[in-house]
Amino acid sequence: MAHSFGGKWTKEKLEKVGNYLQTYATALKNQKFRLIYVDAFAGTGYINLTDKNESQLSLPEFEEIEVREFVSGSARNALEVNPPFDEYIFIEKNEKRFSELEKLKIDFPNLADRIFPITAEANEYLQNFCSGDWRNKRAIVFLDPYGMQVQWETIEAIAHTQAIDLWILFPLGVAVNRLLKKDANITEPTKKILNEMFGTADWFEEFFKEKEIRGLFETQTVYEKTANLDSIAEYFNRRLDTVFAGVAKTPLKLYNSKNNPLYLLCFAVGNPNPKAKGLALKLANYILQMR
Repeated sequence: MAHSFGGKWTKEKLEKVGNYLQTYATALKNQKFRLIYVDAFAGTGYINLTDKNESQLSLPEFEEIEVREFVSGSARNALEVNPPFDEYIFIEKNEKRFSELEKLKIDFPNLADRIFPITAEANEYLQNFCSGDWRNKRAIVFLDPYGMQVQWETIEAIAHTQAIDLWILFPLGVAVNRLLKKDANITEPTKKILNEMFGTADWFEEFFKEKEIRGLFETQTVYEKTANLDSIAEYFNRRLDTVFAGVAKTPLKLYNSKNNPLYLLCFAVGNPNPKAKGLALKLANYILQMR
């Protein structure tokens, strides 16, 4: 069940999302909604944490992540929630990791008929999944990608249901900050990736400012990076707030053992009902601030 990825920040992430799942399932247990949990990058259900580094991730700039211990993965985390969800959807494109996910039915025989491993591209599957009738359903979607695979169209589709709460791991330091070169010399393919992730090209004006350099004979206008980790995090959270009913105002930075921020754990609530939204945000903000 090896899936070498993570570290202390991984365990912290899983504990926080797990706390929300437990409270969510308990709060809605007497409601008539069909409750669904979706893990869009489920992996194997286990995370095998060793002292090796996994550097072959989605982008060449990815930081080698130190990993040290063995903890339960997000899929297994969700299956341990009691009362259980009515349906568990685990999406994994990689065939080898998908085959491991299928074994969860054996490990959790009482939930076997509720577990649906899906081998598909996560964005495509989720956009189709969100297009259905949501009047009698509620869901939590956990977007836990290695890198920048999540498209803004997917986030918009999730928000449009007004029935899904979203937890998303945003690749703050491990990818985005690295791609924002200090001299603004960003390739067109990289710009395309950032556009798809943020859902707009406005990020350039947000993260770079014009600067005039006076030479002997002429003045040259160049761009320089003004963004830092805090401003990038704040910008992404504002982007979430443009499509969801509400977002947690205090997303959590997750650090590696060298105290470098790798990811930002964000929460957004889809239900615009004031009472439902207020309770969800109160719980999420509390969990995110727990130490």
